Amino acid sequence: MRIVIANDHTGLDLKRILKPEIESKGHTVIDLGTNSAESADYPIYGKRAADAVISGEADRAVLICGTGFGISLAANKTPGIRCVVCSEPYTALLSRLHNNSNALALGARVVGGELAKMILNAWLDAEFEGERHSRRLGMIEEIEKNILEYKK
Repeated sequence: MRIVIANDHTGLDLKRILKPEIESKGHTVIDLGTNSAESADYPIYGKRAADAVISGEADRAVLICGTGFGISLAANKTPGIRCVVCSEPYTALLSRLHNNSNALALGARVVGGELAKMILNAWLDAEFEGERHSRRLGMIEEIEKNILEYKK
């Protein structure tokens, strides 16, 4: 699988922990985040990652900012992105099983490296269950479609 990783300046250290973890599982990492500790705007990186997933350049995205929330907001503005913010593995697991999340956001100021690895691995290893969940995702897609039509 191709996984894009994107981060602002606060996520730099956590990216350095998670990138080798992703690669150790045999996945290809596409790094679209900053590699500088200078202040960087998380919306830029959330959008870059979302675009990479929607275009097919990447299969999923891992996003990192201070809380995970800001970068997830930016990513979730892109139709088709289902980004979940997680601070524990159970939500990460269920976001894949039930919601087919295609982006995971983590807060570098919220979770430490070992917990972040546990969250990441729960998310990477889970597969969408389909069935009743597909119907619900279809409902979400209809909401996106209606919003897009409303803006026209």
